[in-house]
Amino acid sequence: MFANKKLFTTTLLGVLVTLSIIALVLSLVKIEDVALPPTVKYGMVFDAGSSHTSLYVYEWDSDKENDTGVVSQTLSCDVQGPGISSYANNPPKAGDSLKECLDKALKVVPAEKQRDVPVYLGATAGMRLLRLRNSSAADQILAEIAKTMQEYPVAFRGARIITGEEEGAYGWITINYLLESFTKYSPKAHTWVRPEAANILGALDLGGASTQISFIPKGSVINWNETSRFMLYGYNYNIYTHSYLCYGQNEMVKRLAKELILESSSSTRVEHPCYPKDYNETISLSSFHTSPCTNASDPRLYPSDRNVTLEGRGNASGCLVAIRKLFNFSACGQSQDCTFDGVYQPPISGQFFLSSSYPEENPERLPKYCANANYILTLLLDAYKFNESSWNNIVFQMKAGSADVGWTLGYMLNLTNMIPAEAPGLLKGQAPSLWAAAVAFITLTLALGLVALLLLLRV
Repeated sequence: MFANKKLFTTTLLGVLVTLSIIALVLSLVKIEDVALPPTVKYGMVFDAGSSHTSLYVYEWDSDKENDTGVVSQTLSCDVQGPGISSYANNPPKAGDSLKECLDKALKVVPAEKQRDVPVYLGATAGMRLLRLRNSSAADQILAEIAKTMQEYPVAFRGARIITGEEEGAYGWITINYLLESFTKYSPKAHTWVRPEAANILGALDLGGASTQISFIPKGSVINWNETSRFMLYGYNYNIYTHSYLCYGQNEMVKRLAKELILESSSSTRVEHPCYPKDYNETISLSSFHTSPCTNASDPRLYPSDRNVTLEGRGNASGCLVAIRKLFNFSACGQSQDCTFDGVYQPPISGQFFLSSSYPEENPERLPKYCANANYILTLLLDAYKFNESSWNNIVFQMKAGSADVGWTLGYMLNLTNMIPAEAPGLLKGQAPSLWAAAVAFITLTLALGLVALLLLLRV
């Protein structure tokens, strides 16, 4: 009995030593790099439009999907007051107006990440017009904004006036991203994939001072420009995009009033076919001297301090005729690849998403709805050449999913394609299978060792 126990104990100790050696070897060999979870990145973009400014905060993982970040909107904040172009006579106020939204934005970004957050401001048609009228005032506004931004613990990357084509193209990116035309999460694959039948939509943007159209045309296109070519989620996209300055809703209303005044035989009271009957609006001729869209060189618009009363007539057909006069359709001749003013456009194709610049309903705009409706109809039917069948391909909407539709998200998506993805954080470790085996051997070794110890104590 004693000899058998001694033999058993000796054998057990031999097995114990062998297993210990195996466990030691497993713990030393096959060391691998194990990636840490990706970190969250943040970015901010100000949309400085002609009538108002909004701030959007976005976030995305540092390991990008096919070199383009999968971006989501974290916060939107409407800046109080008018657009920054309204501060031409008081540029510092343009910078001050942004502070409230900046303070809100910093509350959603972790303090340790704030200094790495890129912040951009893009100004659109309102500032384009101001630059044409008074370039020094436009530069001063941007300088004051930069001064304000530099007071905050963020990586300010500049305030600039973007082109109309950039605004249209980035809006096109935003819409198609939000509608998952570029990439879509697959629960089965546990990753983002390109939809098999990608339905790329066109984008229509009705701003206050300009309007944009962007879409992928069928066949060859005569006129390309640099802002209409993009690499997104591993695929190339070539789009047609054009921006029409002075054809936004606000500027259109001003231009219409100007033309009615010039055509009127009265110098103080002018009939307005688009305004509701018995509705009157008194305006100063000086309002036509503040925008290049309403060139006020005509002597009938002087003296500039003279007031004119616009008297509503509620004449829908007369309103449509007056609106159509604002578009120079004759410049296109018989060409079908032309909108107005001689501007080339390939035939429209596919579905379109239409968004407007106005964030909420404003009762003060009700008298102008007839003019706006006829303007939109003329733009879509006569200029862009939608018809009875293609009209049904237009989706009228302000949001897609939970995010705002506009150029800022597309701008951030395109920007993340230019920022290199950071190298993933690494830890030295074993392959999971070897690590599990090592743990199992060590556990078994300890158990056998305990058994051997107990046997020796009883011998």
